[in-house]
Amino acid sequence: MQAWRVHTPGEPLEAMRLEEVPEPVPGEGEVRLRVLAANVNFPDALLVRGQYQIRPPLPFTPGVEICGETEDGRRVIANPSLPHGGFAEYVTAPARALLPAPDGLDDAEAAALHIGYQTGWFGLHRRARLQRGETLLVHAAAGGVGSAAVQLGKAAGATVIGVVGGKDKARTAEELGCDLVIDRTAEDTGGIAARVKEFTAGRGADVVYDPVGGDAYTASAKCVAFEGRIVVVGFASGTVPTPALNHALVKNYTILGLHWGLYAAKDPAAILACHTELTRLAAEGTVKPLVSERLPLAAAADAVQRLADGTTTGRLVVVPAQTGTQAQSRTRAQSRPQAQDGAAR
Repeated sequence: MQAWRVHTPGEPLEAMRLEEVPEPVPGEGEVRLRVLAANVNFPDALLVRGQYQIRPPLPFTPGVEICGETEDGRRVIANPSLPHGGFAEYVTAPARALLPAPDGLDDAEAAALHIGYQTGWFGLHRRARLQRGETLLVHAAAGGVGSAAVQLGKAAGATVIGVVGGKDKARTAEELGCDLVIDRTAEDTGGIAARVKEFTAGRGADVVYDPVGGDAYTASAKCVAFEGRIVVVGFASGTVPTPALNHALVKNYTILGLHWGLYAAKDPAAILACHTELTRLAAEGTVKPLVSERLPLAAAADAVQRLADGTTTGRLVVVPAQTGTQAQSRTRAQSRPQAQDGAAR
């Protein structure tokens, strides 16, 4: 079969190689799946760069979430067992963790319904306890993670403010239903905070969803409401904030961390319950993954690089059965114009 493999960590376009390899053999408690679609995630870029908290043995295949087909023909959502990740024609995955793919979503949409939406649901509901009528501020609102949070916030009855990077992403955030969109390229952190305060009549955001870190967190702390909650999801900017706890004390707000992967070990039943709720919302049409491109397997390295560089909107999904290429070949310099800004913004 064909699979992308990393022999030496580095930038995706340089480190990922498309190779002919044997099909993976399931271990105890695992099943083999044919990959129907593999969603591209920021952790994939970190894995390739050797910067993720999990470091699979070399060589490995990245790709942390897929929609796949079992040998008896069932369509499922799964997290592949590394080092045999999803940017391949076949993977192995834990049998106990397979989730049914919603009938109303195609393969690419189903692949994108898992990590980003589960993270959003746990972050907004389990951690922040978002209430109807509250104001939710979402950073990187046009990205894969942010767009999921926007949809889930609207589904919960919140007023949603989206922060994005650029006019094209601003249009996407508006289409997603954001009640206010702020273009961070036209505002500094003080300007973002001022816009939020003005929009909320001085109160600020009740809940902040931050997958970016860096300056995004700084802006959040400036405009979080009394008894507000800042949910720290990730650091796509590349900068890990160092919160001033005296500021949290004086303004009376809460800083919440969210590591969704821990629920698989600590509370796996909650993941299934969340998937049931997400499936219901998808069936209603309340949430629908924002898939901006469906790409052939040959374009996977380019897709991971683009996500790492922060130039994407919504989700890029690799569909191995697709032929041809929808992604133009680019040089390394062309594909990394915004590397300092992070992946999801």
